[in-house]
Amino acid sequence: MLKLKFNRFLPLLTPHRMQFQCLLSHKYSTTTPTSSQDLQKLCEIVSGGVGNLDDLEASLEHSNLNITPEIVTLVIDYCKAQAPNRRLLRFFSWSRKIPNCDKLGDGTFNQVIQIFAEKKDLMAMDILISDLQKEHRSMDSKTFSCVVESLVKSGREDEALRLFKNLDKFNCSKDRISLSVIVHALCSKGHARMAEGVVWRHKNKIPIEPCIYDSLLHGWCIHGNVKEVRRIVDEMKLLGICPGLLSYNAFLRCICDRNVKFNPSALVPEATNLMMEMRTSGVHPTAISFNILLSCLSRTRRVKEAYQILQWMKERGCSPDWVSYYIVVRLFYLTGRFGRGNRLVDQMIGEGLIPKARFYHDLIGVLCGVEEVRCALEMFERMKKSCVGDYGPVYDMLIPKLCRGGEFDKGRHLWDEAVEKGITLQCSSDILDPAKTEVFKPKGRAEKGSLEDSRRVVKMQKKCITNVKRMSKKKASSA
Repeated sequence: MLKLKFNRFLPLLTPHRMQFQCLLSHKYSTTTPTSSQDLQKLCEIVSGGVGNLDDLEASLEHSNLNITPEIVTLVIDYCKAQAPNRRLLRFFSWSRKIPNCDKLGDGTFNQVIQIFAEKKDLMAMDILISDLQKEHRSMDSKTFSCVVESLVKSGREDEALRLFKNLDKFNCSKDRISLSVIVHALCSKGHARMAEGVVWRHKNKIPIEPCIYDSLLHGWCIHGNVKEVRRIVDEMKLLGICPGLLSYNAFLRCICDRNVKFNPSALVPEATNLMMEMRTSGVHPTAISFNILLSCLSRTRRVKEAYQILQWMKERGCSPDWVSYYIVVRLFYLTGRFGRGNRLVDQMIGEGLIPKARFYHDLIGVLCGVEEVRCALEMFERMKKSCVGDYGPVYDMLIPKLCRGGEFDKGRHLWDEAVEKGITLQCSSDILDPAKTEVFKPKGRAEKGSLEDSRRVVKMQKKCITNVKRMSKKKASSA
């Protein structure tokens, strides 16, 4: 009956009310018309009312609505994304004082805490957790996970540890789930030493799951301590736990990042040794593993080693993906090896590997950045042959670049081509007008040569002045 009543006026509903009607029809199809009207009015007061919090509570008091625990739950669920946090908190605090709702279930309480934890409203979350403890309510594992993650992400890991220690006061047991939650949250932000202390204190009471060791390994990798990561890996092997591909990739990234900072020449030897260890453990490196090494080689501009690793992947039976080719081709372009980069792109396409549009977008951006617009146009032609659609960002990049370089004819040609394809361009048509576009031409070799010549002349003048001073000193001493 209620559903038919709402469908009758559906064309008159705003999107805000349509969402309310959809929520009501799905979750509370058995709600009476009176309670549905109360529910709608409550949602309007909480989410769309005016005035301060005291005015909100006064409006709720004078509404004379029939408030039930079910309606409170539905209002919170509906208004969580629309109502301001403080209005939602004041409504929940007010509803707990109503005689019909003085016995709200623990589920509703936990639901509200989860909402404020997801919104990162730590003050509201602390207030509700304190009330939860005072009223001797139970905190479920999902709420504990949301609260701990919010605290750790906000830099309050000490409070997260304190909450874990006092779980008994919230009628929540310390088990494998809660231990894995606190360890994972701490390690996700690099607090591996703190997480390892928690594991050490509870290892005799709670069995340690393999996922906890994986979290510790990732935590030390985020921290950047290679020695501690090696220690965790050795402990896992002693316990018969084989690290997975994700753990080994995290270890590989940790080693490569350290070598990028301190010893770039050790990148390939140490990475290949770890990959050999992976194979002996039954974990075969994938293209993602090699891409970690290739990206670090690219950061240190080690062109020869990066190309050798790309060929070594094929010899080892690990087919490179488009990301692998992108890293090496980008390195070629950044170091001025445009011919080798183009040949490598043609080789990739010849092998039947069709990259995504992002591959061409980024490479064309790199070529424009190093003032190789001609190569960028050639890359765009390759993109048209092997990739369908998503040309708009490339046109928006190339047309201004050509016009600011003085090549207005080519820019006009690309503009007309985009219009014929029905592509909406973000750049303005004023860029095609030479009277409105300022031309910036890169410095040529002649200018660079003249600058070097002037520097040589200055050096020769300084040498002549020093020689004259020396000769004058010698004449003065001889006299």
